[in-house]
Amino acid sequence: MTIEEENKELVRRHFEYQNRRQGDAAYELISPELVFHMPNGDMSVKQGREFDAMLMTAFPDITFTIEDIIAEGDKVAFRVTLKGTHLGEFMGHAPTGKKIEITNSNWFRVSDGKLVEFWATSDRFRLMQQLGLISTEI
Repeated sequence: MTIEEENKELVRRHFEYQNRRQGDAAYELISPELVFHMPNGDMSVKQGREFDAMLMTAFPDITFTIEDIIAEGDKVAFRVTLKGTHLGEFMGHAPTGKKIEITNSNWFRVSDGKLVEFWATSDRFRLMQQLGLISTEI
């Protein structure tokens, strides 16, 4: 197996653990020094775990499906679809009971078999539309 295939498999395992609600196992694949480069600023691993816990509470049935995955060297790019139902508070918004489906494009950098850096883009506009928090009109 090439290093690129190994790196893609590492990312796939991370999301498989998330889908099975095995957060501790998912975070065992992450370096303690990982930085999450998010649209609203960088987060530490601790902050990333807190965000994941909030997301799992807000959308207890959330699933992550990797649609595309490409690796070159130590980088893995992937497009992931998130689906779930808004049943808990999310970023200060009361539960709406609405279903969401958004697709994000992200990158991981891998070193020594661990996820060491993460870059995210997020379709928050579509998410807020689906939750009924902003207008669907353009």
